[in-house]
Amino acid sequence: MEFEFDVVVVGSGAAGMTAALTAAYRGLSVTLIEKSHLFGGSTARSGGGIWVPNNPVLQAAGVPDSPTMARTYLKAVVGDRVPDAKQRAFLEHGPEMFRFIGARSKYWEFAYDRGYSDYHPEFPGGLAQGRSIEPKPIDGRLLGGDLHKINKPTMSAPKGIAITVKDFHDLNMIARTWAGKKTAIKVGALTALNMIKGALPLSLGKALAARLWLSLRDAGVPVWLNTPLTEVIVENGVVVGVQAEHEGRPVTIKAKRGVVLAAGGFEHNLEMRKQYIAGPQNTAWTVGATENIGEGIVAGQKAGGAVDLMDDAWWGPSVRNPDGPPFFMLAERSQPGAIVVNAKGERFVNESAPYVNVVHTMYEEEEKVPGSIPAHFIFDQNFRDRYLFLGNFPKRPLPQKYFDAGIIKQADTLAELAAKLGIPADKLAATVERFNGFARNGRDEDFLRGDSAYDRYYGDPTVKPNPTLAPLERGPFYAVEMVPGDLGTKGGLVTDEHARVLDEQGAVIAGLYAAGNNSAAVMGNDYAGAGATIGPAMVFGYIAANHMADQEQ
Repeated sequence: MEFEFDVVVVGSGAAGMTAALTAAYRGLSVTLIEKSHLFGGSTARSGGGIWVPNNPVLQAAGVPDSPTMARTYLKAVVGDRVPDAKQRAFLEHGPEMFRFIGARSKYWEFAYDRGYSDYHPEFPGGLAQGRSIEPKPIDGRLLGGDLHKINKPTMSAPKGIAITVKDFHDLNMIARTWAGKKTAIKVGALTALNMIKGALPLSLGKALAARLWLSLRDAGVPVWLNTPLTEVIVENGVVVGVQAEHEGRPVTIKAKRGVVLAAGGFEHNLEMRKQYIAGPQNTAWTVGATENIGEGIVAGQKAGGAVDLMDDAWWGPSVRNPDGPPFFMLAERSQPGAIVVNAKGERFVNESAPYVNVVHTMYEEEEKVPGSIPAHFIFDQNFRDRYLFLGNFPKRPLPQKYFDAGIIKQADTLAELAAKLGIPADKLAATVERFNGFARNGRDEDFLRGDSAYDRYYGDPTVKPNPTLAPLERGPFYAVEMVPGDLGTKGGLVTDEHARVLDEQGAVIAGLYAAGNNSAAVMGNDYAGAGATIGPAMVFGYIAANHMADQEQ
């Protein structure tokens, strides 16, 4: 069977749906294909944050940003790892993308996450109050029969519960602050109200995926689920469509304007991970969509596309789950009363640093001290009594399955804990003693933990003078296996400022575009702020569609 459209988009995450929506709004015929029977990809499984400086949501909130500040900051984060033209395109077209879709979609509603710091606020142009926004919760009943088609999050919640990024921040302090307690009451009250009304609220990444899907549905864009890409069609050096399988049958889909590859990274392809990424690798450590095995990247390579940043990922320290996706350690590393140590029982990193940077350091430490992956996240009973951990409320017993699997070990003394971990007891004791001195003085002289506003965001504001530091002194003590998890891989096809795929010589492959984790990230080897994965994915999807719409036919 053969079909023809102006544009074919591969992948239904934020990048793909934004590209398809933009193409439709520009008057192009477009179809979106998705290999899974579910839509949303890794976006639906994520926190749903979006990092796009100077967008209308930030402007309405009075955020003191400017194009110059944003350019300065992004350059400080990315450096020369990514061409300036691509960095500028992201910053210049981001606000435009929000205005363009917002003027056409009735589902385009977002909120500013005030206080969620940029990941390097101390860099020139960085903002301690942050630039991250998130989709507002939305009633899943609007999806009708499509509700069951949205990809599943890494952690499920009972019906009626919708927790925002701000709620998550406050709930982590449920045992410590009035804000935490008030948020728990608010969430409980809203949940009860939702149950009475029969509402099915979606938040975080599911809310973003749902809002994009509803917009596509209103725009009349056909989305073909259960339709994996098999190859990109190239004729006379020009990409003219794709070969795919639709519900088990081969189909040819021609594209008069171009093809956008937005099918995610290769995080669940162990062979590709070992080919490109040095150090220990395991597909059980990623929270990316399980369908992401790199077909879009490989198809682009076969069409002549070059790749870059294939040795990197959107890393995050994580805890293995014996019977499900790993737990991404976002807040826990900033909470006082815990440290991370290597195979020698020594600290080697600012535990509270941005997650991608912590894992970079974990891999560096593995080279210096073999056996340091997994690392050991160590805390005492005070920590367990004060903070959520692995989704469990303070003072509650941790699930036995983690102990049975050897992921968590517990002992009455540090010496006994060291023996269970197979690390030198004297080294661990010395490490904790040194750290406890820093904690009591409020200054981490070794790794400067708590100096950055980002470090302090998930800290405990009741702990003075440094909300990220408290001594480990009350048994029993716990050690949790901490692995280098990720949200997805960061490498992919090399693209220019128009999202066009380039070959090894830097020449454009006509008709082929890439966005999201099918493309080499505009963030290079770093991470500007919460949502710096999804924000650029959406912007370059928008850029690709507009470039195709602007071409003379």
